[in-house]
Order: sequence, then C-alpha cells, then structure tokens
Amino acid sequence: MQVVEKLNEGLSRVLEVTIAKGDLTQKLDAKIAEIAPKMNIKGFRPGKVPQAHVRKMYGKELMGEIIQETLNATTEQAMKDANIRPASQPELKPIGDIEGVIDGKSDLAYEIAVEMMPIFTPIEPDSIELTRPVYEPTDADIDEALKTVVAGSKQYEAKKGKAVKAADGDKLIIDFVGKLGDEVFEGGSAEGAELVIGSGQFIPGFEEQLIGAKKGEVKTLNVTFPEDYGAKNLAGKAATFETTVQDILAPKEGEADDELAKSLGLESLQALKDILKTQLQQQYGQASRFKMKRALLDVLDEKHSFELPKRMLDAEFQGIWQQVEQDKANGQLAEEDAGKSEQELKDEYMKIAERRVRLGLVLAEIGTRQNVQVTDQEVSQAIMQEARNYPGQERQVYEFYTKNPGAAAQIRAPIYEEKVCDLIFSQAKVTDAPISKEDLLKEEEEA
Repeated sequence: MQVVEKLNEGLSRVLEVTIAKGDLTQKLDAKIAEIAPKMNIKGFRPGKVPQAHVRKMYGKELMGEIIQETLNATTEQAMKDANIRPASQPELKPIGDIEGVIDGKSDLAYEIAVEMMPIFTPIEPDSIELTRPVYEPTDADIDEALKTVVAGSKQYEAKKGKAVKAADGDKLIIDFVGKLGDEVFEGGSAEGAELVIGSGQFIPGFEEQLIGAKKGEVKTLNVTFPEDYGAKNLAGKAATFETTVQDILAPKEGEADDELAKSLGLESLQALKDILKTQLQQQYGQASRFKMKRALLDVLDEKHSFELPKRMLDAEFQGIWQQVEQDKANGQLAEEDAGKSEQELKDEYMKIAERRVRLGLVLAEIGTRQNVQVTDQEVSQAIMQEARNYPGQERQVYEFYTKNPGAAAQIRAPIYEEKVCDLIFSQAKVTDAPISKEDLLKEEEEA
C-alpha cells in the first residue's frame, strides 16, 4: 500500500492510497483456494471443482468483495499511520477505471477525504475553581410542601344531619349485584365497594342514580354498557344493579396529621415530613448541580480555543436552525428573536452551535484522558427509562434503541457528559455559597 498526502489544510486531509494489482490478485487466489474444496457444483465431484472454473464463474464477484474489504482495511490503516482521528465518516473517491481493477488489470487507487478531530490539550480538572450554590429546605418550605399533599389527598368523614342523602362528591360504601335480565353476570357484584359520586369510576349513569340515596337504602339502577366496553359479552347491553348504600361519607377539609400520613402508607406525620424534606433536598440539589454545570461549561468554553470540524459544526447548526424554523412556522419563536432578521438569527445560533461543538469536544477529550466509561448496563437502564415514557409501546421503543447504533449513541452521549462533569466536580476546587431559593430555582437556558 502506498499513501500520498494530497491536502493538508486546517482539519481537512486528503490521502491518495494505491494498492498494487498483484496484491489484490494474491488475495483472490487465496480466496479461491479456500472456497474451491468446499464447493458443490453440478458436473464436478464434491470438493473437486477446479480453481480455474471457480475463477471463471465467480472471479468478478469475489474480487468485488476483496476490493470492499481492502478499502475498509486500508482506509483505517492509512488514517492511523497519518495520526488522523476522523471527526466524521471519511469520503472515498475511486481513481481510474474500477472495472480494470476488478479484471485484475489495474491497481486499486482512491482518495480519502476526511476531516480530523482538532488536537488540543484540555484544561486539567483540578485547576478549575467553581462555586456551588447551596440552599437547605426550611421548616416553612416543608410546611408549604405539606399543604400541597393535603390539598391533593381528599379525606372523608361520616355525613351528618337529620336526613342524610348522597350528593355529588360524596363517597359511598355500597354493595351491588349486576344482572342481565334475570341472570347475575360474572364480575358484576361487589361488597363494601367505595364510590365517589362524580368521579367517573363506574359506567355512565351508575353514579348519577345514587344522588339522593339514603344510608341503608336499596336502589335498582338501570344502565347500558358502552358499545366499546372491554368485556364483549356486556358491550352495548342493558343491565340492572341492585345496590345497597351501606354508608355515606362527605368530603372534609384535609388536615396534616398522623391519619393523613397513614392514608399514604406512612407511620406518622413526622415520617411524611422527613420524606418531603428529602424530596426538597433532592430538588434543590438538582437545581444547584444545574447552575454549577452551567458555570463549568462557561469556564471550559472560555479556556479553550481551537478550530472546529466544519461538518460537525454544520450538522449541529442545522439541527438548531431546523427547530428555529419550526418555531417560526408555528408562531412560537422566542420573543427576543421576533424582531431580528434571518441573518441576525443565523449569526446568533451559529455561535450557540460553535459553543456546543467546542464543549462536546472538550468534555470528550477530558473523558478520554480520565478513562471515563459508560457501561452497557447504564445505557440499557436509560433505554428502559425512555421506553417507559411510551406506555403500551415499551417493547417497540426498547427494540428501536437496541437495534439502532445511532439511536443508542444518542442515549449514551448525555450519560457520558454527566459522568465527565461529575468527575470534574470531584477534582475541581469547589466552594459552597449560600443562595436564596428564588435565585436557585430561577430558570436559565441550558447551553
């Protein structure tokens, strides 16, 4: 193999590679010698097919395979010898007549056009200084969170009065027996069932007929199952439910007490408060990490300056610009962008694309030097988490990511980035600084 460098400008390289026709012919001869004894062709005894016949019948096809294998191997070797770390898939351009190569009359010559990764020395993590904003949840924060829990946890008490009747919003304890005609149908009976009138728990028409019912009253409810009801034997059928109202409970204003905690499966109100405190600490911790990561990215962006791979930059910008155009078409363009010209917007978003590409390369280089790894188990767990966002389609989503390397790479990339950031945080000089809750939770646009 002969390699000649034809272009060396910035990050762009063009290499001309030549493989002698004799080398290809030797590979073809070896290939034929390997497969001929295994072939079974009509007119020849098994294992006795002449190599000349194999060459005549399948020589061009086999040479095509050898050329492809040679292109893959020599391209990789040529870039390795030239110390080129490709930033994107190299482009291969044949030189000369490929038919002559297949016929064994010409050398195989082609060009490799490739954009290489920039060579730079990243900042050492232990030289970075960061401030971590810190806010600890107060008793007032916990009480506020508790109010939200109370508001979302309806409580009931025995309805009082001289003539207690069920009303919309009341919880009833009922027994019922469902019938189609005179026949009791399977699954249509229950004792001690809880039903909140107006909740839509039961089929249409059931709950409304219990409004005005009294405790101990027996009512026959007439309903019709929906046409699309899950049980085909009941869909569209008229039915009756003989219903006994065992108790009537009215909603009451919730209270933060042990009973509330027990209704949530906890031992006491204090246990509930402890959980809320932990949740708030996690929430504030995530907000703190977000701000510290933003500060870290600002430092990394400021401390590094190098040429960016054009294809990588163009791809990043196109992804951003496509979203801008979509927002514009839907009338959802950010207010601060509304009065700007298209060129002004492109200039601004190109700077964002440059920042993202630069930071991605810096984080990748730091991760490589620090031997940061993402395990298959971490990727699998992330894919499973993503699949849960599509109820009913979990299997299809999981298979999509596991069978498509490009899609899996999109899952792996953010995991890698977070692990590199965690590593930098662990080595950097980090100083804690108190911050108000309002400032901590103030949203900022992520880089």
